[in-house]
Amino acid sequence: MIDLSQATPAELRSMIRNNELIKPTAGMANGYAQANLAILKKEHAFDFLLFCQRNPKSCPLLDVTEIGSPIPAFAAKSGDIRTDIPKYRVYKYGELVEEVTDISNYWEDDMVGFLIGCSFTFEHALLNNDISIRHIEEGCNVPMYKTNIPCIEAGIFHGKMVASMRPIPQKDVVRAAQVTSRFPAVHGAPIHIGDPEAIGVSSIQHPDFGDPVTIREGEVPVFWACGVTPQSIAMETKPEIMITHAPGHMFITDIRDEKIRSFITDRKR
Repeated sequence: MIDLSQATPAELRSMIRNNELIKPTAGMANGYAQANLAILKKEHAFDFLLFCQRNPKSCPLLDVTEIGSPIPAFAAKSGDIRTDIPKYRVYKYGELVEEVTDISNYWEDDMVGFLIGCSFTFEHALLNNDISIRHIEEGCNVPMYKTNIPCIEAGIFHGKMVASMRPIPQKDVVRAAQVTSRFPAVHGAPIHIGDPEAIGVSSIQHPDFGDPVTIREGEVPVFWACGVTPQSIAMETKPEIMITHAPGHMFITDIRDEKIRSFITDRKR
């Protein structure tokens, strides 16, 4: 059996494309950046691009496709955003209408795809610092919560930030913040540490997306901005159609995680 943590992004994308791998991608392709997905029609693409630029903590852009092209040329030249994510969600006028493993039937020539940095990327660095990742240990999806933190509006897009949570031992919290701060292109440092109710999370054991995980004695809930935010935004703003990844089911890029900052800088030159 292939070790998914050591598999290459191309190998995993091929498996996903052939419906051989339909599960959350945490812990896969260690050392490579993973990405959230949002697809919109051209008429809303500029507003969403502006929304991402104004909210880089929750929506750090890794790549934007050409109009009508499903190929993320910077993030994975051999990739296809219509087929290479284990599970997609299709929203119409803010309502979730279907969850599928292939969106080729929904794809139109005026669509634009946005790949947004995912915090799964920095989990490898946390593990290398002997900080365990509970949802990987428990074989489930990371818990994600709608918060009371407002995003900055742009065009039609508005709403609240979604945050992912990882329980961290008290003694490791500072180190976890230091490690993840080196990855601003995939959400960077935590947005909140401690009391969930301070950011509008009333029940830590009832996430809005993903699965609950065990929080042990001596551990602190630590929250990071999350790329599921666009799904919450879609429910608020109700565009005609928005296609996203299913929470926890990411696009695996060819970008090495240790190069992700220089990748962003070099791309802008």
